[in-house]
Amino acid sequence: MKAECEECLAIFDVSDDAIVGEVVTCPECGSDLEVVELGGELVKTRKVQLSGEDWGE
Repeated sequence: MKAECEECLAIFDVSDDAIVGEVVTCPECGSDLEVVELGGELVKTRKVQLSGEDWGE
């Protein structure tokens, strides 16, 4: 399967056993993308939103 990076628009391979909710990394720019829908020519993804952890600071 293939996915398109929202950040750099690169097309890259995604594992055939990928599942919705899985996080994949763009090999071109390193962006983390969450799989939101399977099927069709491209796997639909969205950029992972990191929550503002304060790590106890």
